[in-house]
Amino acid sequence: MGNAAHPTELWQCTATDLAAAIRAREVSAVEVVRSCLARIEETNPRLNALVDVRPDEALADARRADEAVAAGADLGPLHGVPVSIKVNTEQRGYATTNGVAAFAHRPAEGDAACVTALRRSGAIPLGRSNSPAFSLRWFTTNDLHGRTLNPWDHGRTPGGSSGGASSSLAAGMTPLAQGNDIGGSIRFPAACCGVVGVRPTVGRVSDWAPPAFADTADGPVELDFPPTVHACAVQGPLARTVADARLALRAMTTPDVRHPHGVPALPERAGTAAGAVTVSVVHSIGTVDNHPAVDRAVSGAAARLSDAGYKVEELDGMPLLAEAARLWSLLITEDLRPMLPLVEQVGDEAIRTALAGHFAAAAVTWGERPGLETYINGWARRATLVTRLQEFLGSDRLLLTPVCAEPPFEQDADLAEEARAGRLFTAMWPMTAVPVLGFPAVTVPVGLDGGLPVGAQLIGGRFEEELVLDAAQAVEDRAPAVSLWA
Repeated sequence: MGNAAHPTELWQCTATDLAAAIRAREVSAVEVVRSCLARIEETNPRLNALVDVRPDEALADARRADEAVAAGADLGPLHGVPVSIKVNTEQRGYATTNGVAAFAHRPAEGDAACVTALRRSGAIPLGRSNSPAFSLRWFTTNDLHGRTLNPWDHGRTPGGSSGGASSSLAAGMTPLAQGNDIGGSIRFPAACCGVVGVRPTVGRVSDWAPPAFADTADGPVELDFPPTVHACAVQGPLARTVADARLALRAMTTPDVRHPHGVPALPERAGTAAGAVTVSVVHSIGTVDNHPAVDRAVSGAAARLSDAGYKVEELDGMPLLAEAARLWSLLITEDLRPMLPLVEQVGDEAIRTALAGHFAAAAVTWGERPGLETYINGWARRATLVTRLQEFLGSDRLLLTPVCAEPPFEQDADLAEEARAGRLFTAMWPMTAVPVLGFPAVTVPVGLDGGLPVGAQLIGGRFEEELVLDAAQAVEDRAPAVSLWA
């Protein structure tokens, strides 16, 4: 069930099955990489999901992987499995373009910690996945690399900012993808393209990376990142199945004190029986009406969890999530404000227009220029909400929510009139409420509705990723396959 739909080619296989087959010498890493390269050659010219594929480099890595198997070396859990790396993530020898031409001429001198962890697990980087400029839209297009399309419907967004990752996964280019998330950038693209997206607890996966620079008119400028990036942004996996996402998350989990919010090694948690877990369903927070397909997806996920033995209850809204979504629009927006001169100087027209819409939408709640006291009070309130949500969830409760109040948006909807851009901002409350509090969440496909993938989001207590993934697995096990080649 789920997305593992009767593979006939290696590129269709799950990461879990590929790793097992390579370990058992039933197939070689070279064969797997060649299969994925052939699929990229077939599909990427239409979708533009991967923007820097170096076949010779990937095949050389695959040959070394096969030599390790032959030598009887200790193999990591993803040995020989291809994975894409997002263009805003440092990968040695590749420019961290973030979809911006000014960042395209300085290859990274080393890997980000999450890339190091994937390599250590045996994964083979195969292509860079596209993002919007500065990774600041729920759409994936930029003047440097071009537009990424959703393989289900080219007129709909593949999501953003990890839209290249989600599109390439859905099309079968790689079985795994790395992404990052500060406002839904893993979870929303995954849902748009019918795959699984995992946002870990802040600190579980190290966000450390080598210094980043922008080449501006004033010369190279080292980029420093604001508080919300450190407190809210995470690195995490996208995959076609929950089992693969779990495997990749375990591989990426990296105790790292260089990360300002990094944590030491986490103990393995014992499994929790479904019957001991309560799932509280939140369809809406009262700010925007759901599209019928969204309500059907959430109800379908709730029914499958009930069938799996979970105790499912309906909540009539949740003010805490509503307040968290409002706080996101304050804290993220004010942290973006100092970046505006750089965006004006080196960003493309689309990101400038989209950010103008973002600031206009935030101003509806917070005014044109919130003061320092409002900003400080926002951070103080955030800490209170983190505590209250953790007290509510504990280690035996999950929240089930929509992914968004709408199905995947029409391309460039955020560049339309101000009212439409503001509607998107409000519709994305399930994506924005979670990062500002730093909790783990997973989006999982529920099925197809009107020919488009629909999904649901599960949210758990801090560092309860296994509990969340268990519930996501229960949904996947009982859902129809969401696959372009099923």
